[in-house]
Amino acid sequence: MSFGASSLRPAGSATCPCGRAAFRECCGPLLDGAPAPSAERLMRSRYTAFAVHDADHLARTWHPRTRPAELEFDDTVWEGLVVEDADEHGDAATVAFRAAWRRGDERGAVAERSRFLRRAGRWVYVDGDST
Repeated sequence: MSFGASSLRPAGSATCPCGRAAFRECCGPLLDGAPAPSAERLMRSRYTAFAVHDADHLARTWHPRTRPAELEFDDTVWEGLVVEDADEHGDAATVAFRAAWRRGDERGAVAERSRFLRRAGRWVYVDGDST
């Protein structure tokens, strides 16, 4: 699948997949192109983009040096996000998180310390280390 728009977005008043607030007040505006006010908020919006298969947002918020040419979604259902730590220093930041997933009868979690940079006033994801 090439980068493209999502059709799985929740209704505006529904809880955002990242769990922080209503979708329209949380990640919805960021998925629509608004700049993230912090690296943590960008990371939350990227989790939401994976949950709703919004490849456009992922492409737009991925550093061009590390962004893949294509992104494929599988049948993974993202079930919850916990932000463990967020640390910003000027135009660089790290965010540690744990994201629970389900794929059929299999369950697991992804844990990562992600690196972000602010470029031209916008936060972008660079890369991350599994923890």
